[in-house]
Amino acid sequence: MNSTSTTQAEAPPPVAIGHVDLTVTDVGQATDYFVKLGLRHIHQDDDFAVLELRGGTHLVLETPETPVAPGQQAPFDLMVDDLAATHQKYAELGMSPSAIETGRIHSSFYLKGPDGYEIRVTSSHTSGRPV
Repeated sequence: MNSTSTTQAEAPPPVAIGHVDLTVTDVGQATDYFVKLGLRHIHQDDDFAVLELRGGTHLVLETPETPVAPGQQAPFDLMVDDLAATHQKYAELGMSPSAIETGRIHSSFYLKGPDGYEIRVTSSHTSGRPV
């Protein structure tokens, strides 16, 4: 491997997901929920909010035209560096996380989110590389 490849492998990737949308019936309640999970509050109106994740990705919350079916999995998962510590923190906050399950690539657990969404929280796979 040459030095250019090593430098590129150690640098954050040049591309990121900019925005992920999630429809919710109560933007204020959903905003509070995701801030409690650790997202950064950026902007909020009655029917629209923007929250920031690590790496700069924004979660955009908007009111839906049709309601979400309870138990529907959110169209994203959340990745954390220390899954066990995060699980414990969310349990202490009264969020009732499911048991941690070990998968082929990730270990994960689920939370009940706004509007009945299932929110999957997974272990990181960045192997200590900056993201």
